[in-house]
Amino acid sequence: MAKYTSEGKLQAALRYLDGKESSTEIAESMGTNHAAILKWARLYEHHGVEAFIKRYTNYTVQFKLDVLNYMIEHGTSSRETAAIFNIPTPSTLDSWKKQFETKGPDALQSRKKGRLSMKKETKRQLKQAPVEGSSEALQARIKQLEMENEYFKKVERLSSRQGNITKKDKVRVIFELRHKYSVKALVAFAGIKRSSYYDLVKKMNRPDPDAELKAEIQAIYNEHEGRYGYRRIRDELANRGKKVNHKKVQRIMKALGLKCLVRMKKYKSYKGTVGKIAPNILNRNFKAEAPNEKWVTDITEFKLFGEKLYLSPILDLFNGEIITYTIGSRPTYSLVSEMVEKALMRLPEEHKLLMHSDQGWHYQMKQYRHALESRGIVQSMSRKGNCYDNSVMENFFGIMKSEFLYLKEFQSVEHFKLELENYINYYNTKRLKAKLKMSPVQYRTHFILVA
Repeated sequence: MAKYTSEGKLQAALRYLDGKESSTEIAESMGTNHAAILKWARLYEHHGVEAFIKRYTNYTVQFKLDVLNYMIEHGTSSRETAAIFNIPTPSTLDSWKKQFETKGPDALQSRKKGRLSMKKETKRQLKQAPVEGSSEALQARIKQLEMENEYFKKVERLSSRQGNITKKDKVRVIFELRHKYSVKALVAFAGIKRSSYYDLVKKMNRPDPDAELKAEIQAIYNEHEGRYGYRRIRDELANRGKKVNHKKVQRIMKALGLKCLVRMKKYKSYKGTVGKIAPNILNRNFKAEAPNEKWVTDITEFKLFGEKLYLSPILDLFNGEIITYTIGSRPTYSLVSEMVEKALMRLPEEHKLLMHSDQGWHYQMKQYRHALESRGIVQSMSRKGNCYDNSVMENFFGIMKSEFLYLKEFQSVEHFKLELENYINYYNTKRLKAKLKMSPVQYRTHFILVA
């Protein structure tokens, strides 16, 4: 590309900024490329006419460091930064950056042309390394200790606040201390490569591309009081029109410290054979094609305020909806009989239904079997000591305890019962089921409308 006078560059920049010609048209008329026109226009925007006045380029070390710091902190390109600081060649900045990363600030010192004599080179090396025991060496050592002490204090403060220190935390500390101490010495003490430091600093100053997604994940987590894991949050995001990979949701939740609670074991009601044992007709076929086709039931135990409470619900395998439930202070047969009575009120006459339970003594009772037979309901029982045969009910108890019992504080037993009613209503009508992509009641309603 031919050389152009300062006047020619100025006129090209003014033509482009006038808006009547494109950079390509101006470049063709001058026999250059459009990138040069854009560069001259940027120089004029930042520096006016002075941008095209030829000047010496013997830059100081401090000026070079200021330019490099500006690039890192603002994430600007070499071309853009060169325009801002009126540096004729953007590649000059790339050269400074490479020198700084490999050899530190001393490499930015302007050198006289020609080779140094052996005598001058030896003197320069002696000047760089102070003699051991000298006041310069002592001052350098004091400066090093001050740096190490200040760095350690900042890192220790972070450690006490969050438990562990990441590479990003170390980079933040170094970034805070960069004007006071040499970055080269700081990264060496922290055990981080300088290239890694500058790369992380550049990323650190960029806006977080996932900020909006993080806020929405946090909002969903809070709305459901910590009951949702990453899969269910992924599904809820999809329902809101945002398709996000489950691994990304899991990664963000881990970074935000969001996780669900651990589940506990359930109450065991098996007391041996006290009545008649029904065969395992369900046989782990937990899929139902329509509502009220397959119901499962069981009993679980709570311990609150020095008392024991027993919950007996019925769950529809079609959509996971809780049909009804009873709760009492003792696991008597009336707990189950009242539950069955309330559930059968919702069941249409002469409706074919399979009722499955474990071999708990309540379900072996003659009264229970007669109540089912009177409505033409087929009874099914899990095999002895095999919790997997009724795993859907077990799974509900685990979810309910981790999302409700262990998450809330209760003022009394009555308060607990009121909150339990609210939770089961929430579980049926609002809580998203991962398999259904909607709540149980929403799924049942959708099925009825489509059928």
